[in-house]
Amino acid sequence: MPSDIAITSNPGKLQKQSFGWPAVIVFSLLCVLLMGQVPWIAKFPGALELPITDVLNVIMDWVVANFEPFFKVITLLFTYPMDWVRALLHWLPWSAFVAAITMIGYRAGGRDLAVFTVLSLIYVLCVGLWEEAMNSFALVFISVPMAVLVGFALGVWGYASTRAERVIIPLLDISQTIPAFAYLLPILLLFGFGPVVGLVASILFAFPPMVRNTILGLRGVPSDIIESGLMSGATPGQLFWRVRFPTALRQILIGINQTTMASLSMVIIASIIGGTADIGWEVLSTMRKAQFGESLVAGIVIALMAMILDRITFGLAEREGVTLTRKTTLQRYAFPLRLIGVVVLALAVAQVVPFLAQWPETWQFDLAEPLNRAITWFVINLKPLVDAVKNASLFFVMLPLKIGFDKTVSPFTWGFALTIWHTVAYVALLVFGTAWLWQRKRPGLAVTVPLGGLLFYIGLTDMPWLALIAILTYFAYRLGGGRLAAGTLLGLTFLLVSGSWDKAMLSLYLCSIAVGLSFVIGALLGAAAAQYDWFSRIMRPVNDTLQTMPPFVLLIPIVMVFKIGEFTALLAIVSYAFVPAFRYTEHGLRHVPKTVTEAATSLGTTRVQMLFLVKLPLALPNIMLGLNQSIMFGIAMLVIAALVGTNGLGQEVYIGLSAGNFGQGFVAGIGMAVIAITADRFCQAWQRNYQNHLVNG
Repeated sequence: MPSDIAITSNPGKLQKQSFGWPAVIVFSLLCVLLMGQVPWIAKFPGALELPITDVLNVIMDWVVANFEPFFKVITLLFTYPMDWVRALLHWLPWSAFVAAITMIGYRAGGRDLAVFTVLSLIYVLCVGLWEEAMNSFALVFISVPMAVLVGFALGVWGYASTRAERVIIPLLDISQTIPAFAYLLPILLLFGFGPVVGLVASILFAFPPMVRNTILGLRGVPSDIIESGLMSGATPGQLFWRVRFPTALRQILIGINQTTMASLSMVIIASIIGGTADIGWEVLSTMRKAQFGESLVAGIVIALMAMILDRITFGLAEREGVTLTRKTTLQRYAFPLRLIGVVVLALAVAQVVPFLAQWPETWQFDLAEPLNRAITWFVINLKPLVDAVKNASLFFVMLPLKIGFDKTVSPFTWGFALTIWHTVAYVALLVFGTAWLWQRKRPGLAVTVPLGGLLFYIGLTDMPWLALIAILTYFAYRLGGGRLAAGTLLGLTFLLVSGSWDKAMLSLYLCSIAVGLSFVIGALLGAAAAQYDWFSRIMRPVNDTLQTMPPFVLLIPIVMVFKIGEFTALLAIVSYAFVPAFRYTEHGLRHVPKTVTEAATSLGTTRVQMLFLVKLPLALPNIMLGLNQSIMFGIAMLVIAALVGTNGLGQEVYIGLSAGNFGQGFVAGIGMAVIAITADRFCQAWQRNYQNHLVNG
């Protein structure tokens, strides 16, 4: 969407290019009028598409055929430690595992976290999912150290070499925007069926946060600390391990926190291929059987595992980052020794007290049945309300953007048939609105109204590809110059020549609505939290839970109520993507400089004026960063949403995984990365323009 900042950031440029947007609008109208007579305007010619999918499949077949023994050896090497850790966790009495994790929780977060850890693990025992949870923990316990080592090594390399960083960072950008499912397909073909796929995928998916945080931490070491180390005669090795590393440790430990959460998320997603017998497979298999109560019970286990790991790793980052370098050797090893002592004691006691070794089956209870009854009651009694909300969203918002008013408006959906007079009134309204906004010197909105009106009338999926390329490329040029325009054009061209355009438009339609809704909800709630501390305290645990919970767990309650379909996918994306908008909005509003707010207060501003005229303009860069992150979260959720029946690139990735078609899944994954990276660059360019606007007045 064009913005006033993007259009008016350079007044001289605006004068020179005042006919740019009108020309794009006229060109788009011509494309719409001619697409019925000129087929290649409406649909990109198939003869110009490149066989990228087939080429990728040929390459993958060659790699598998020639390097199969090598990957079998790696699979064997990974299988041994994984089997050992699994066997250890299953052999270990539940009481010993609970005692060990609780001790670590107490060290990381004190009594509250220790109590939460105990209650969470007791819940896992009570619902009879202990073995499945241990299988998931085993994969996490193996994949996280490996991902941390890989990420730390690459991070140190990127910090030490500018040339290496120039290669590493773009690769990280691509790897973190490619959907998680896209990782599974090549790994499945190379390493074969089994739990090793989940392990390898977790390592590859989880190491990028470690790289970024390692580089950030090492770059953030103050120069005076480095100078002190040099003056003390430290060698390069001593300077790194005794000066830079301890100072950067807190940021590095935050990287471990993020790596742990990414690893758990991928372990759960990887269970979709089966063969893992872990908690993720339990959720997926029960969802496929429409056993929503059982699925929700297992989903809660995943959420609790995620929250335990998140709070422990983050708590250790907060604690150890400050205190580790001040400890003596004895103090440093005191806790590990106490931990080993507690585990040994628990093992000994479990030999005498049987229920401490094996949780009695009579102590387990079935939560699924009452949950299923509650779900049935809810669906039956609230069906009219649920259907009304679902149909209103589909008929009045989702379908118009997808296929246009000209195909959506009918007696069945809107209560009347679309006539020529409705179209004339619609066009007149757009023309009047555009002229009024232009006269009010709001060029951004004046451009948005006709383009948005055209888009909703024709529909994103039926909009001529030439028109969309012209709109997006010119918008990129006005927003970030020739370089951003060239990158945008290159990405859109890939979607065309790879045959991904139609699927990409379906993904873009669903994601744009979901992200827009997420941003509005998150920004409104974040503004309320910044104004009222009590509301912030209520929302904090909600946000923490949603942000730590693996994405496809969010599908469970929504599918239970709304069944499968695009509306269900929309709600799932919104529930996952609104949190960044909330957090960045609250953070931006709370961190407006006190000198500014005090000056505004001395001038007699009201609470509303303070929010809208002072805080919001200054917090806008932070808020837009929240929009950026909501876009990333929304695109990441698209593939997960494919499990509930959506079409688009996410479904292509899922189909490619199911059929073993590497080219299909990988091309779709790259297509989603193109959308994500383009949106990210748009947001960054807007932020730069806005900052320049504030500085230059």
